[in-house]
Amino acid sequence: NGGFLTATPFHHAGRPLSPLPTRDALLVPLAVLALAAARQCPLSALLETLPARFTASDRLKAFPSEQARAGLDQLGAGRGGDMARIEALFGELSGAVAGVDETDGLRITFRNGEVIHLRPSGNAPELRCYTEAASAARATALNGACLERLQRWRT
Repeated sequence: NGGFLTATPFHHAGRPLSPLPTRDALLVPLAVLALAAARQCPLSALLETLPARFTASDRLKAFPSEQARAGLDQLGAGRGGDMARIEALFGELSGAVAGVDETDGLRITFRNGEVIHLRPSGNAPELRCYTEAASAARATALNGACLERLQRWRT
């Protein structure tokens, strides 16, 4: 939807920007334009500073939300993540866990930079899996391997 929400003030060039309690779709593009101006470069040059990232996504159909949530609970969702359980399930694929974000499901970032993001669908009986990696082939392979492991959650 293009919106961005901030709940706390932040500072730029010594000046505060108050919290935005409503979405402001212009905030992100303005921030990118300000960064290009500060670096005195075209927008296209900013892209060259970003690491290569590729994503893949897929889902397990006919997967009730209750089962998906139970599986996420086993991985410590709602408790900041159970690193041992996460690594037992996905460590062979991506190694050690660097961090967990529970904003929308369970997003696991690994020390190697790969990401596995799991969440129940909000409108269908599906378990969704999103992966990020340094190449398209790796993101796709990682996604397939994750879904294969997640099949075990079916009862």
